[in-house]
Amino acid sequence: MYSEKFQASIKAVEAAREKNIALEPERMTAKQKEDLLAEYHPDYKVSEFSTLKIGPNKGEKVPHELAEILQAHSRITADSVDLSNPDYDVDVLVIGGGGAGSSAAIEAHEAGANVMIVTKLRIGDANTMMAEGGIQAADKANDSPAIHFVDAFGGGHFAAKRELLAKLVCDAPEAIKWLSELGVEFDKDAEGNMITTHGGGTSRKRMHAAKDYSGAEIMRTLRDEVLNRGIPVVDFTAAIELILDENGNAAGAVLMNMETKDLMVAKAKTVVIATGGAGRMHYQGFPTSNHYGATADGLVLGYRVGAKLLYAETLQYHPTGTAFPEQIFGALVTEKVRSLGAKLVNVKGEVFMHPLETRDVTAASIIRECSTRENGVETGNGLAVWLDTPMIEKIGGEGTIEKRIPAMMRMFGKYGIDIRKEPILVYPTLHYQNGGLDINVDGMTTNVKNLFVAGEAVGGIHGKNRLMGNSLLDIIVFGRNAGIHAAAAAKETVVGALTLDHIAKFEKEIADAGIDTEKVSPKLLPNYTNKASI
Repeated sequence: MYSEKFQASIKAVEAAREKNIALEPERMTAKQKEDLLAEYHPDYKVSEFSTLKIGPNKGEKVPHELAEILQAHSRITADSVDLSNPDYDVDVLVIGGGGAGSSAAIEAHEAGANVMIVTKLRIGDANTMMAEGGIQAADKANDSPAIHFVDAFGGGHFAAKRELLAKLVCDAPEAIKWLSELGVEFDKDAEGNMITTHGGGTSRKRMHAAKDYSGAEIMRTLRDEVLNRGIPVVDFTAAIELILDENGNAAGAVLMNMETKDLMVAKAKTVVIATGGAGRMHYQGFPTSNHYGATADGLVLGYRVGAKLLYAETLQYHPTGTAFPEQIFGALVTEKVRSLGAKLVNVKGEVFMHPLETRDVTAASIIRECSTRENGVETGNGLAVWLDTPMIEKIGGEGTIEKRIPAMMRMFGKYGIDIRKEPILVYPTLHYQNGGLDINVDGMTTNVKNLFVAGEAVGGIHGKNRLMGNSLLDIIVFGRNAGIHAAAAAKETVVGALTLDHIAKFEKEIADAGIDTEKVSPKLLPNYTNKASI
C-alpha cells in the first residue's frame, strides 16, 4: 500500500520517538516568528489579494475570492420583492443557527423578545458542531482574565480591539457556568473538578473540553434549549439581502427557500448576523475543516448595507488538517492532540518546532517544512508532515487516546489507521475567518444601527490570529451579548418604512467603479460540480 520511501519515513519516526518525547524544542523569538510568517504564511502572499474598489472598505485588500463576492450583484432587485406585507414580523431576527445564533436567540427570548432564527441549512449545521479541542476560560486559582487577555492579545499580534477582547476574557468564567447549567457535560476528575489543558499560545491550562466532541456537546445543548423554549426556527431558508428602514436602520431580511427559491420578507426591529465563517470559499485553493455552508454570507449582507469590515484580509489556517487519507483531506485534527503530547516531525523523524506555538506560526512552520521534498512527506496529494500520535500513549499511558480524543481515533480508524500505534499526516487547512464585521462592545455594527453581529462573522475580537478555544468562547460570550442588546434595542425601536434602496445604490457603485462581473452574492453554498468553479 505504501511506497518504500513512505515506509522508511514511518520507521524513522518510530526510531526517534523515545528521543523526541524527551526533547524540549525552544520557542521562537518574536523576530523569528515575524520572518517565518512573512515568508510562508498565506496571509502574507501579496499576489493572492485584491484591492476593494467599492463599499465602506474601499482601498483595502482582501482575498481575491472574497473581493469577488463583496463586489458582486445582489440576487434580487428592489422591485422583485413586496415589502408591504411581511411574511414574518418579529422583535429580533437571528440569521444563522450555529452556536452564536442559538446563544443570541436564547438570551433575546430570556429578555422577553419575540425572536426567530432563520438558517440556510438546519439548526446546528455550523462550524460550532465541528469544533473539537475545547473552550478557554480563566477559572482556576493560578489563572485570571488578565493573563488570558495577555495570551490572546499577543497571539493576535496585538491587533484585537481591546474592549472586545476584555469582554471575551472577563465573561469567560460566566460562560462556562452558563453552559454547565444548561447541561453541557465537560470533562471532570473523580472529585468533580473540571479538567483543563494547555492550547497553543496559552500560558495556563484553561482549556475546558468534552473529550474531543466539545463543539458537538455545546451545540447539542444550545439546540435543545432553543427548541425547548419554543423559539421558531426556519430551516433551509437563507437570508439573501438585509432590509433597512427609511432611517437607515436594520429592519429585517429578504429570505429565500433553498429548495423552491421562493422569496419571503422578515420584518424585525433588530437583526443579528450569526452566519459563521468562510472556509468553503477555499481561499488560495486550500482545503477546509469547515461545514458545507461556510461561505462568508454575513460579510456580504453587512457590507452591502454599509457595515464596515475589520481585518478581512486575515484568515486562520489550522496547522493540522488531515493530509492522508484522501477521503478526509482537510478534516480537522484537533490541537488537543498536541496538547496531550504529540509532536510534529518531518520525513526524517526530526522535531522541527515547539508543538504549542500559536496556530499561525505552527501553520507557517509546516508549510516551510513542506517547501522542500527533503523534509516533507509525499502523500500522493502533496507534501505533509507527521503528527506523532503514539507519543500520547507513551506519555499518558495506554487508553489515553480513547479516553481523551475518541473522535480522532474513530475518524482515522475508519480508514485502517490506528493512531495509538501509527503517526498521522497533517498539513494546514482553512479553518477560521479572523476578520469580519466591525462591532462595538454591545455587539452592534459601528455604522449600521440595530444590526448586531456574533460569532465568526465578527472582526476584531481576536486580532489577526486566534488562539485555540477562544472561538467556542466568543460564540457564547458575544452570542449572548448580541441577544441581550438586540432585545433591549428592540424595546426602544419603532421601525420606519421598509426599503431595499441600498441595492440600487450598490449597483451604481459597481457600475461607476467599472467592475465587470456576472457574479451574484451571497454565495450560499459551494459548487463542487466543477473544481475550477470552487
